[in-house]
Amino acid sequence: MDQTGRAPSALSCRSVDYPIPAVVHEVKVPSGRIHLPGELVLPPEAGGIVLFAHGSGSSRLSPRNQYVARVLQEAGLGTLLFDLLTSEEEVLDQYSAALRFDIGLLAQRLADATRWLLEREETRSLKVGYFGASTGGGAALVAAAQFGDALGAVVSRGGRPDLAGPALPRVTAPTLLIVGGLDTPVIRLNRLAFEKLGCVKSLEIVEGASHLFEEPGKLAIVAQLARDWFAKHLARPHRA
Repeated sequence: MDQTGRAPSALSCRSVDYPIPAVVHEVKVPSGRIHLPGELVLPPEAGGIVLFAHGSGSSRLSPRNQYVARVLQEAGLGTLLFDLLTSEEEVLDQYSAALRFDIGLLAQRLADATRWLLEREETRSLKVGYFGASTGGGAALVAAAQFGDALGAVVSRGGRPDLAGPALPRVTAPTLLIVGGLDTPVIRLNRLAFEKLGCVKSLEIVEGASHLFEEPGKLAIVAQLARDWFAKHLARPHRA
């Protein structure tokens, strides 16, 4: 379905062998009194930058998000993967599972990371997009509603956009919801959230895919859909 509708500097950086040259910055993203570890990758002449909001019980090291980030980097887009919780909070969350569903907290940290990027010399001119997974999809939409037209695009993979609640009608960034065809409960929740979005939007069902898109070739489809959405709605990515 389609409808139109002063931050700490990087701790270190290193050159890496991407299909196009890129620089990886190991960073600490400030959010209130804490700093969250992350990895900022910037291809030369990046056409935009995508922040990743990982899902329940995950981290910046999520292999699925790392894979999607690599595809975006190869298309000339910068990426920022960072932990939404501190190490102490992660230990607490392992027992209570409460913080991973604290959408307000997660969205605030994503918004803080966005403002931090907009203050950095090398990223302030780049249009920003969000890629959210699982509960991170809800957090991405809540944060997107805060930035309005200043945000370029949102993609949710197997996400819980329904958790964005009253923020959904206030999202103006073009939004793509991607759900596995075997993930029946989440399809229903995405369809309900989709109807509440008033922005340019699309809902893609990947046939034969479960919640984590673990089946052969399914995550590649997700990455391609995300790449094309960001290429369309952020500034045109640099091509090698």
